[in-house]
Parts: sequence; C-alpha cells; structure tokens
Amino acid sequence: MMKANNHITNYHKNTVSLFKYYKSLGDKSFNQLNTTQLKWRPDSESNNITTIVKHMVGNMLSRWTDFLNSDGEKEWRNRDDEFEDTLQTKEEMLAYWEKGWTCLFSAIEPLNEDDYENKLAYIRNEGHTITEAMNRQLGHYAYHTGQIVFLAKMCQREKWNTLSIAKGKSKDYNKNKFDKDKSVKHFLKDGDPSS
Repeated sequence: MMKANNHITNYHKNTVSLFKYYKSLGDKSFNQLNTTQLKWRPDSESNNITTIVKHMVGNMLSRWTDFLNSDGEKEWRNRDDEFEDTLQTKEEMLAYWEKGWTCLFSAIEPLNEDDYENKLAYIRNEGHTITEAMNRQLGHYAYHTGQIVFLAKMCQREKWNTLSIAKGKSKDYNKNKFDKDKSVKHFLKDGDPSS
C-alpha cells in the first residue's frame, strides 16, 4: 500500500515519465518521416509537423526557462511567430525539439516535495501550484503530440509502424500481460504502448 507522504513523489515520477512518453511518440514519428513529409499539411489552414514542433518548443522555452522564478509567458516569447513555417529541414526541427525538451526536463526533474507544497508557478500573471502547472503543460503537449502522430500516420499510410498495440493484436497483447503475475509499476516502465 502506498503511504500518504509518497503521493507527491509518486505524482512527480509519474508525470516526468509521461512527459518522456509523449516526447518518445514524437521521436518515433519523426524517425519514420523525411523533411518533405514533415512539411506536408492537409490544407492551407492546417499546420504541418514542423510548425507544431516550433509552437511546442516556443511554449516549452517560455514556460520552463527560469521556472518558479519568472512568469511562464516570457516577454521575449513571440507566440504568433511560432505558427510561421520557418524550420526548413528535419535536422533543424530535431535540434529545436531537443532544445525544448532539455529545457523542460532541466526544470522539472530536480523538483522536490517542498517545491510542490510551497511554491507557485505564474503563467500570464495567474498563479498555479506546481501540480496545476505540470498538468496544464502535460495536457498541452499531449494534444499537440497527438496531432504530430496523426499527421505522420497520414503521410506514411500503409508504411506506418504503429506506436501502440497493433490493430487486431489486442487479445494477444492482453494475454501476454495477464499471463504474468500482478505487479505494481508504471505502465511505461517497459516501453509499453499506450492503451
């Protein structure tokens, strides 16, 4: 049974793991695409993958730079420019993607119980507990990562390598899980696909 005083530690570990999981979905999608595919968009009003990445990283750099010490909406952020399609190559996009995630993990991995209990994060002058700030950004990045995966799958069509349980394979996957003893662990520990 989990002790009450472990809730913050467990939440923190779980949330860091989920951020890593969504990053990995992006990474695995990018691995299947070339620059032309990363720049493809279904219509003129839609964003392509490179633009979604540019927006996500702009958000990450703003939110997680100087986290807990300055507002998460930095004066130097130009959010409107994030939706201009300026990243030209896959290599440029990947370097920017890594910069954003490095900023995020550098800010959140060192957080401790005292931070969670006693500090606030401000976003556009509105105070958030660390839990609220983490959940807000986790939801935001999951939303955009879903867009990335969907666009990547549209580009690859029948060549797409699934990032989840393969179509028609749920029974086999579940059998493998239920053939093992019960355990307490994070569902991502062994690189399991999403449900």
